[in-house]
Amino acid sequence: MNALEIQGLTKRRGSFTLGPIDLTLPSGCILGLIGENGAGKSTTIKLILEMIRRDSGSIRVLGQEKLQKQDIGVVLDEVGIPACLNTDQVGRVMAGIFKNWDETAYRSYLKRLDIPGKKAFSSFSRGMKMKLGIAAALSHHPRLLLLDEPTNGLDPVARDEVVDILEDFTRDEDHAVLISSHIVSDLEKLCDYIAFLHKGQLLLMEEKDRLLEEYGIFRGSREALNALSREAVLYRKVTDYGCQALVRRDAAPGLALGPIGIEELFVCMAKEAN
Repeated sequence: MNALEIQGLTKRRGSFTLGPIDLTLPSGCILGLIGENGAGKSTTIKLILEMIRRDSGSIRVLGQEKLQKQDIGVVLDEVGIPACLNTDQVGRVMAGIFKNWDETAYRSYLKRLDIPGKKAFSSFSRGMKMKLGIAAALSHHPRLLLLDEPTNGLDPVARDEVVDILEDFTRDEDHAVLISSHIVSDLEKLCDYIAFLHKGQLLLMEEKDRLLEEYGIFRGSREALNALSREAVLYRKVTDYGCQALVRRDAAPGLALGPIGIEELFVCMAKEAN
């Protein structure tokens, strides 16, 4: 079963238009939604959560059109925990909201993420707030996690720990994660699928490994670049020091191409879409 199915999703807000968006997230997988600030990542997640009304399209979460909030763990860019609460009080509040709240699991995540127990949420750093949000989201045994910039504000050690936790979560094939971020290095390590969102438009969605197999970087002379077919070159950059291009491998067989990372691929496609 697919954990998430989105078809023809659109939302207009002033001069900004999101979509149409088509996304599918299989169970047991992690989908990374990559885009610059303002691309529509947070809007997409809020539409899934029915926090705002969509203009058109359909959304099925865990096989159902009606949102089952008990089965979804959420961490938004602004963690919605009352400022006066400490972690003990957060646990008691969550136990009254989620029927599957697991206090033992919550305590384990607090320890694993090195979150203090008695300080008020208002005194936490941004990174600490995110870690508490992640601990709370995981502790009611959700089947789907929706995470909006969850590693923003975390130091490298904490980010690596969160990556490990999410990988552990999706070892259960009934679990899935949609995670948005502009920190592409985290998603490149973590995700099975990648979606590029740019100015409200979905540039592509594909398996991460297939993306890295399909595209490569050409570096060489202007003459060699001009000899390539128009279909092969998705983006080109020409300077006095040489030429660089994003190339589809299947449209340029036999051409020596360098490997490309997810961040470099996104930047090239976003610049071409401008």
